[in-house]
Amino acid sequence: MSSNTSSSAPSALTSLPISGSMRGGIAILTLAFILGFPGNLFVVWSVFCKVKKRSVTCILVLNLAVADAFVLLSAPLFLRYLAGGRGWEFGSAACKLVHYLSSVNMYVSIYLISLMSMDRYLAVSKPFLSHRVRTKKTLLLLLMGVWVMAFILSLPMPFYRSNIKKHFGNLTVYLCNHNHGNNMGHKVFQYMFETVMGLVVPFSLIISCYSSVICRLQSAMFQRKGQGSRLILFIILAFAAFWVPYHIVNIIEVAGELQGSKTVVNAALVARPNVTAFAYFSSAVNPILYVFAGSSHIRKAGLSFMGKLFEATNSESRSTSTFTRTRSSTPDETSVLHTLSTKLGKPFNSRSKERSESALILTPAGVS
Repeated sequence: MSSNTSSSAPSALTSLPISGSMRGGIAILTLAFILGFPGNLFVVWSVFCKVKKRSVTCILVLNLAVADAFVLLSAPLFLRYLAGGRGWEFGSAACKLVHYLSSVNMYVSIYLISLMSMDRYLAVSKPFLSHRVRTKKTLLLLLMGVWVMAFILSLPMPFYRSNIKKHFGNLTVYLCNHNHGNNMGHKVFQYMFETVMGLVVPFSLIISCYSSVICRLQSAMFQRKGQGSRLILFIILAFAAFWVPYHIVNIIEVAGELQGSKTVVNAALVARPNVTAFAYFSSAVNPILYVFAGSSHIRKAGLSFMGKLFEATNSESRSTSTFTRTRSSTPDETSVLHTLSTKLGKPFNSRSKERSESALILTPAGVS
Protein backbone atom coordinates (compact mmCIF):
# COMPACT_ATOMS: atom_id res chain seq x y z
CA MET A 1 0.00 0.00 0.00
CA SER A 2 2.82 2.38 0.94
CA SER A 3 4.77 1.42 -2.16
CA ASN A 4 1.80 2.30 -4.37
CA THR A 5 1.49 5.70 -2.67
CA SER A 6 5.16 6.52 -2.99
CA SER A 7 5.25 5.50 -6.65
CA SER A 8 2.13 7.49 -7.58
CA ALA A 9 3.23 10.71 -5.88
CA PRO A 10 6.05 11.55 -8.32
CA SER A 11 3.93 10.63 -11.34
CA ALA A 12 1.25 13.09 -10.21
CA LEU A 13 3.78 15.91 -10.59
CA THR A 14 4.84 15.07 -14.14
CA SER A 15 1.91 16.91 -15.74
CA LEU A 16 -0.64 19.59 -14.92
CA PRO A 17 -4.25 18.55 -14.22
CA ILE A 18 -6.78 19.26 -16.97
CA SER A 19 -9.64 21.38 -15.63
CA GLY A 20 -13.21 21.43 -16.89
CA SER A 21 -12.73 24.71 -18.75
CA MET A 22 -9.62 23.30 -20.41
CA ARG A 23 -11.58 20.25 -21.55
CA GLY A 24 -14.17 22.60 -23.05
CA GLY A 25 -11.41 24.50 -24.86
CA ILE A 26 -9.97 21.22 -26.17
CA ALA A 27 -13.38 20.20 -27.52
CA ILE A 28 -13.92 23.57 -29.24
CA LEU A 29 -10.44 23.65 -30.80
CA THR A 30 -10.70 20.05 -32.01
CA LEU A 31 -14.06 20.69 -33.62
CA ALA A 32 -12.80 23.96 -35.15
CA PHE A 33 -9.80 22.25 -36.73
CA ILE A 34 -11.72 19.20 -38.01
CA LEU A 35 -14.50 21.28 -39.57
CA GLY A 36 -12.76 24.55 -40.35
CA PHE A 37 -9.43 23.66 -41.91
CA PRO A 38 -10.71 21.32 -44.67
CA GLY A 39 -13.82 23.51 -45.00
CA ASN A 40 -11.83 26.65 -45.75
CA LEU A 41 -9.57 24.74 -48.16
CA PHE A 42 -12.72 23.58 -49.95
CA VAL A 43 -13.84 27.23 -50.24
CA VAL A 44 -10.47 28.19 -51.76
CA TRP A 45 -10.66 25.25 -54.21
CA SER A 46 -14.23 26.16 -55.19
CA VAL A 47 -13.32 29.78 -55.94
CA PHE A 48 -10.25 28.91 -58.00
CA CYS A 49 -11.61 25.87 -59.85
CA LYS A 50 -15.39 26.23 -60.02
CA VAL A 51 -16.12 29.96 -60.33
CA LYS A 52 -15.73 31.42 -63.82
CA LYS A 53 -16.64 35.03 -63.07
CA ARG A 54 -15.62 36.12 -59.59
CA SER A 55 -17.59 38.95 -58.03
CA VAL A 56 -16.23 41.33 -55.42
CA THR A 57 -18.02 39.33 -52.72
CA CYS A 58 -16.46 36.11 -54.04
CA ILE A 59 -12.92 37.52 -53.91
CA LEU A 60 -13.47 38.85 -50.39
CA VAL A 61 -14.79 35.44 -49.31
CA LEU A 62 -11.64 33.87 -50.79
CA ASN A 63 -9.41 36.13 -48.68
CA LEU A 64 -11.52 35.38 -45.62
CA ALA A 65 -11.10 31.63 -46.18
CA VAL A 66 -7.32 31.96 -46.62
CA ALA A 67 -7.02 33.93 -43.36
CA ASP A 68 -9.15 31.39 -41.48
CA ALA A 69 -7.23 28.40 -42.86
CA PHE A 70 -3.89 29.88 -41.80
CA VAL A 71 -4.99 30.64 -38.25
CA LEU A 72 -6.47 27.13 -37.87
CA LEU A 73 -3.00 25.70 -38.52
CA SER A 74 -2.15 26.81 -34.98
CA ALA A 75 -4.89 24.61 -33.48
CA PRO A 76 -2.60 21.55 -32.96
CA LEU A 77 -0.19 23.72 -30.93
CA PHE A 78 -2.99 24.97 -28.68
CA LEU A 79 -4.36 21.44 -28.32
CA ARG A 80 -0.97 20.18 -27.18
CA TYR A 81 -0.73 23.12 -24.79
CA LEU A 82 -4.10 22.35 -23.19
CA ALA A 83 -4.09 18.55 -23.30
CA GLY A 84 -0.40 17.79 -22.78
CA GLY A 85 -0.28 18.99 -19.20
CA ARG A 86 3.28 20.27 -19.64
CA GLY A 87 2.59 23.91 -20.41
CA TRP A 88 3.83 25.65 -23.56
CA GLU A 89 6.62 23.53 -25.02
CA PHE A 90 7.30 25.43 -28.24
CA GLY A 91 9.32 28.40 -27.01
CA SER A 92 8.70 32.10 -26.56
CA ALA A 93 8.86 32.97 -30.29
CA ALA A 94 6.10 30.50 -31.17
CA CYS A 95 4.01 31.76 -28.23
CA LYS A 96 4.13 35.30 -29.58
CA LEU A 97 3.72 34.26 -33.23
CA VAL A 98 0.55 32.16 -32.91
CA HIS A 99 -1.22 34.85 -30.89
CA TYR A 100 -0.05 37.51 -33.32
CA LEU A 101 -1.50 35.53 -36.25
CA SER A 102 -4.75 35.03 -34.34
CA SER A 103 -4.99 38.79 -33.87
CA VAL A 104 -4.24 39.36 -37.57
CA ASN A 105 -7.06 36.95 -38.43
CA MET A 106 -9.48 38.89 -36.23
CA TYR A 107 -8.71 42.22 -37.92
CA VAL A 108 -8.58 40.78 -41.46
CA SER A 109 -11.93 39.05 -40.98
CA ILE A 110 -13.84 42.03 -39.63
CA TYR A 111 -12.43 44.51 -42.16
CA LEU A 112 -13.09 42.15 -45.07
CA ILE A 113 -16.67 41.93 -43.82
CA SER A 114 -16.70 45.74 -43.70
CA LEU A 115 -15.61 45.82 -47.35
CA MET A 116 -18.45 43.44 -48.22
CA SER A 117 -20.91 45.82 -46.56
CA MET A 118 -19.43 48.84 -48.34
CA ASP A 119 -19.61 47.03 -51.69
CA ARG A 120 -23.28 46.22 -51.07
CA TYR A 121 -23.92 49.85 -50.09
CA LEU A 122 -22.30 51.19 -53.28
CA ALA A 123 -24.11 48.69 -55.52
CA VAL A 124 -27.50 49.72 -54.13
CA SER A 125 -27.14 53.38 -53.17
CA LYS A 126 -24.41 54.66 -55.53
CA PRO A 127 -24.64 52.52 -58.68
CA PHE A 128 -22.74 54.91 -60.98
CA LEU A 129 -19.90 55.30 -58.48
CA SER A 130 -19.94 51.54 -57.92
CA HIS A 131 -19.58 50.96 -61.65
CA ARG A 132 -16.48 53.19 -61.75
CA VAL A 133 -14.66 51.98 -58.65
CA ARG A 134 -15.42 48.23 -58.75
CA THR A 135 -12.35 47.32 -60.77
CA LYS A 136 -9.68 44.70 -60.24
CA LYS A 137 -7.05 47.36 -59.52
CA THR A 138 -9.17 49.08 -56.86
CA LEU A 139 -10.08 45.76 -55.25
CA LEU A 140 -6.43 44.67 -55.16
CA LEU A 141 -5.40 47.94 -53.49
CA LEU A 142 -8.17 47.62 -50.91
CA LEU A 143 -7.24 44.02 -50.12
CA MET A 144 -3.59 44.94 -49.71
CA GLY A 145 -4.65 47.79 -47.43
CA VAL A 146 -6.74 45.46 -45.26
CA TRP A 147 -3.93 42.92 -44.84
CA VAL A 148 -1.27 45.56 -44.12
CA MET A 149 -3.56 47.33 -41.65
CA ALA A 150 -4.30 44.02 -39.89
CA PHE A 151 -0.59 43.26 -39.46
CA ILE A 152 0.00 46.77 -38.07
CA LEU A 153 -3.00 46.73 -35.70
CA SER A 154 -1.85 43.37 -34.32
CA LEU A 155 1.63 44.61 -33.33
CA PRO A 156 0.74 45.14 -29.64
CA MET A 157 -0.15 41.44 -29.25
CA PRO A 158 3.39 39.93 -29.19
CA PHE A 159 4.58 42.66 -26.80
CA TYR A 160 1.94 41.66 -24.26
CA ARG A 161 2.36 37.89 -24.59
CA SER A 162 5.19 35.97 -22.90
CA ASN A 163 6.22 32.42 -22.08
CA ILE A 164 6.15 32.71 -18.28
CA LYS A 165 7.92 30.21 -16.03
CA LYS A 166 5.70 28.72 -13.30
CA HIS A 167 6.36 26.26 -10.46
CA PHE A 168 3.75 23.72 -9.33
CA GLY A 169 5.39 21.76 -6.54
CA ASN A 170 8.24 19.81 -8.10
CA LEU A 171 6.94 20.56 -11.58
CA THR A 172 8.26 23.54 -13.56
CA VAL A 173 6.40 24.54 -16.73
CA TYR A 174 6.12 27.50 -19.08
CA LEU A 175 2.74 29.11 -19.68
CA CYS A 176 2.01 31.26 -22.75
CA ASN A 177 0.05 34.03 -21.02
CA HIS A 178 -0.66 37.74 -21.07
CA ASN A 179 2.14 39.76 -19.54
CA HIS A 180 1.49 43.44 -18.80
CA GLY A 181 4.24 43.74 -16.19
CA ASN A 182 1.76 44.59 -13.37
CA ASN A 183 1.03 47.80 -15.25
CA MET A 184 -2.68 48.62 -15.37
CA GLY A 185 -2.17 51.19 -18.13
CA HIS A 186 -0.76 48.60 -20.54
CA LYS A 187 -3.65 46.23 -19.87
CA VAL A 188 -6.26 48.96 -20.38
CA PHE A 189 -4.54 50.06 -23.58
CA GLN A 190 -4.37 46.58 -25.12
CA TYR A 191 -7.92 45.51 -24.34
CA MET A 192 -9.56 48.81 -25.25
CA PHE A 193 -7.47 49.09 -28.43
CA GLU A 194 -8.64 45.61 -29.47
CA THR A 195 -12.28 46.41 -28.72
CA VAL A 196 -12.33 49.82 -30.43
CA MET A 197 -10.42 48.77 -33.57
CA GLY A 198 -11.81 45.23 -33.75
CA LEU A 199 -15.45 45.91 -32.86
CA VAL A 200 -16.59 49.51 -32.46
CA VAL A 201 -15.05 51.02 -35.62
CA PRO A 202 -15.84 48.23 -38.13
CA PHE A 203 -19.31 47.49 -36.79
CA SER A 204 -20.21 51.18 -36.88
CA LEU A 205 -19.27 51.13 -40.56
CA ILE A 206 -21.20 47.90 -41.19
CA ILE A 207 -24.34 49.14 -39.42
CA SER A 208 -24.32 52.47 -41.24
CA CYS A 209 -23.87 50.76 -44.64
CA TYR A 210 -26.65 48.25 -44.12
CA SER A 211 -28.99 50.87 -42.65
CA SER A 212 -28.59 52.88 -45.85
CA VAL A 213 -29.06 49.77 -47.99
CA ILE A 214 -32.27 48.79 -46.18
CA CYS A 215 -33.70 52.30 -46.43
CA ARG A 216 -32.82 52.50 -50.13
CA LEU A 217 -34.37 49.16 -50.99
CA GLN A 218 -37.52 49.88 -48.98
CA SER A 219 -37.99 53.27 -50.64
CA ALA A 220 -37.59 51.63 -54.04
CA MET A 221 -39.90 48.77 -52.99
CA PHE A 222 -37.23 46.33 -54.14
CA GLN A 223 -38.41 42.98 -52.85
CA ARG A 224 -35.89 40.68 -54.56
CA LYS A 225 -34.16 38.41 -52.07
CA GLY A 226 -30.56 38.01 -53.14
CA GLN A 227 -28.31 35.16 -52.07
CA GLY A 228 -25.34 37.51 -51.85
CA SER A 229 -27.06 39.85 -49.40
CA ARG A 230 -28.20 36.96 -47.21
CA LEU A 231 -24.73 35.41 -47.32
CA ILE A 232 -23.06 38.63 -46.16
CA LEU A 233 -25.63 39.07 -43.38
CA PHE A 234 -24.98 35.50 -42.19
CA ILE A 235 -21.22 36.17 -42.12
CA ILE A 236 -21.72 39.40 -40.16
CA LEU A 237 -24.03 37.79 -37.61
CA ALA A 238 -21.72 34.79 -37.16
CA PHE A 239 -18.68 37.01 -36.57
CA ALA A 240 -20.62 39.10 -34.05
CA ALA A 241 -21.91 36.02 -32.21
CA PHE A 242 -18.41 34.57 -31.77
CA TRP A 243 -16.38 37.74 -31.15
CA VAL A 244 -18.68 40.05 -29.18
CA PRO A 245 -18.37 37.93 -25.97
CA TYR A 246 -14.57 38.24 -26.23
CA HIS A 247 -14.78 42.03 -26.42
CA ILE A 248 -17.33 42.13 -23.59
CA VAL A 249 -14.82 40.32 -21.37
CA ASN A 250 -12.20 42.90 -22.41
CA ILE A 251 -14.51 45.70 -21.28
CA ILE A 252 -15.37 43.92 -18.00
CA GLU A 253 -11.71 43.38 -17.12
CA VAL A 254 -10.83 46.99 -17.93
CA ALA A 255 -13.78 48.22 -15.82
CA GLY A 256 -12.63 46.02 -12.94
CA GLU A 257 -9.09 47.36 -13.18
CA LEU A 258 -10.23 50.99 -13.26
CA GLN A 259 -12.58 50.46 -10.30
CA GLY A 260 -10.03 48.42 -8.35
CA SER A 261 -12.47 45.51 -8.07
CA LYS A 262 -10.63 42.19 -7.84
CA THR A 263 -13.92 40.30 -7.99
CA VAL A 264 -14.75 41.75 -11.42
CA VAL A 265 -11.20 41.18 -12.69
CA ASN A 266 -11.21 37.57 -11.49
CA ALA A 267 -14.58 36.95 -13.15
CA ALA A 268 -13.15 38.23 -16.44
CA LEU A 269 -10.03 36.08 -16.01
CA VAL A 270 -12.18 32.99 -15.46
CA ALA A 271 -14.30 33.72 -18.55
CA ARG A 272 -11.41 34.69 -20.85
CA PRO A 273 -10.19 31.17 -21.85
CA ASN A 274 -13.71 30.10 -22.81
CA VAL A 275 -14.59 33.20 -24.85
CA THR A 276 -11.17 33.09 -26.54
CA ALA A 277 -11.73 29.48 -27.65
CA PHE A 278 -15.27 30.45 -28.73
CA ALA A 279 -13.88 33.32 -30.82
CA TYR A 280 -11.33 30.95 -32.33
CA PHE A 281 -14.20 28.80 -33.60
CA SER A 282 -15.37 31.69 -35.79
CA SER A 283 -12.65 30.67 -38.27
CA ALA A 284 -14.48 27.36 -38.79
CA VAL A 285 -18.08 28.54 -39.04
CA ASN A 286 -18.06 30.34 -42.42
CA PRO A 287 -17.77 27.18 -44.60
CA ILE A 288 -20.72 25.76 -42.66
CA LEU A 289 -22.73 28.90 -43.49
CA TYR A 290 -21.85 28.52 -47.18
CA VAL A 291 -23.13 24.93 -47.14
CA PHE A 292 -26.51 26.05 -45.78
CA ALA A 293 -26.66 29.08 -48.10
CA GLY A 294 -25.85 26.94 -51.16
CA SER A 295 -27.93 23.92 -50.21
CA SER A 296 -30.30 24.49 -53.14
CA HIS A 297 -27.41 23.88 -55.56
CA ILE A 298 -26.10 20.67 -53.98
CA ARG A 299 -28.45 18.24 -55.76
CA LYS A 300 -27.79 19.68 -59.23
CA ALA A 301 -24.16 20.80 -58.97
CA GLY A 302 -22.69 18.27 -56.53
CA LEU A 303 -19.27 19.37 -55.28
CA SER A 304 -19.55 22.46 -57.47
CA PHE A 305 -22.45 23.81 -55.40
CA MET A 306 -20.28 26.42 -53.66
CA GLY A 307 -19.08 27.72 -57.02
CA LYS A 308 -22.71 28.17 -58.08
CA LEU A 309 -23.41 30.05 -54.85
CA PHE A 310 -20.53 32.47 -55.43
CA GLU A 311 -21.45 32.95 -59.10
CA ALA A 312 -24.94 33.92 -57.94
CA THR A 313 -23.43 36.82 -55.98
CA ASN A 314 -21.97 38.14 -59.25
CA SER A 315 -25.28 38.05 -61.14
CA GLU A 316 -27.13 39.56 -58.16
CA SER A 317 -24.65 42.42 -57.91
CA ARG A 318 -25.20 43.30 -61.54
CA SER A 319 -29.00 43.06 -61.32
CA THR A 320 -29.07 45.19 -58.16
CA SER A 321 -27.09 48.03 -59.74
CA THR A 322 -29.12 47.77 -62.93
CA PHE A 323 -32.36 47.98 -60.95
CA THR A 324 -31.15 51.04 -59.07
CA ARG A 325 -30.06 52.81 -62.24
CA THR A 326 -33.34 52.17 -64.02
CA ARG A 327 -35.31 53.33 -60.96
CA SER A 328 -33.28 56.54 -60.72
CA SER A 329 -35.39 58.27 -63.40
CA THR A 330 -39.03 58.21 -62.31
CA PRO A 331 -42.04 59.35 -64.41
CA ASP A 332 -42.16 62.60 -62.39
CA GLU A 333 -38.56 63.39 -63.27
CA THR A 334 -39.24 62.65 -66.95
CA SER A 335 -42.21 65.06 -67.02
CA VAL A 336 -40.15 67.79 -65.34
CA LEU A 337 -37.35 67.36 -67.89
CA HIS A 338 -39.90 67.49 -70.71
CA THR A 339 -41.40 70.75 -69.36
CA LEU A 340 -38.01 72.40 -68.96
CA SER A 341 -36.89 71.37 -72.43
CA THR A 342 -40.11 72.79 -73.93
CA LYS A 343 -39.54 76.16 -72.23
CA LEU A 344 -35.97 76.23 -73.49
CA GLY A 345 -37.12 75.53 -77.02
CA LYS A 346 -35.33 72.17 -77.21
CA PRO A 347 -37.69 69.23 -77.34
CA PHE A 348 -36.93 66.42 -74.95
CA ASN A 349 -36.03 63.19 -76.81
CA SER A 350 -37.32 60.39 -74.62
CA ARG A 351 -36.18 57.70 -77.07
CA SER A 352 -32.54 58.69 -76.80
CA LYS A 353 -32.90 58.63 -73.04
CA GLU A 354 -34.35 55.13 -73.21
CA ARG A 355 -31.44 54.05 -75.40
CA SER A 356 -28.93 55.43 -72.89
CA GLU A 357 -30.73 53.62 -70.06
CA SER A 358 -30.69 50.35 -72.01
CA ALA A 359 -26.98 50.82 -72.63
CA LEU A 360 -26.45 51.20 -68.91
CA ILE A 361 -28.45 48.04 -68.23
CA LEU A 362 -26.22 46.06 -70.59
CA THR A 363 -23.06 47.33 -68.91
CA PRO A 364 -21.83 44.86 -66.24
CA ALA A 365 -21.22 46.35 -62.80
CA GLY A 366 -19.29 43.46 -61.23
CA VAL A 367 -15.64 42.59 -61.39
CA SER A 368 -15.22 39.77 -63.89
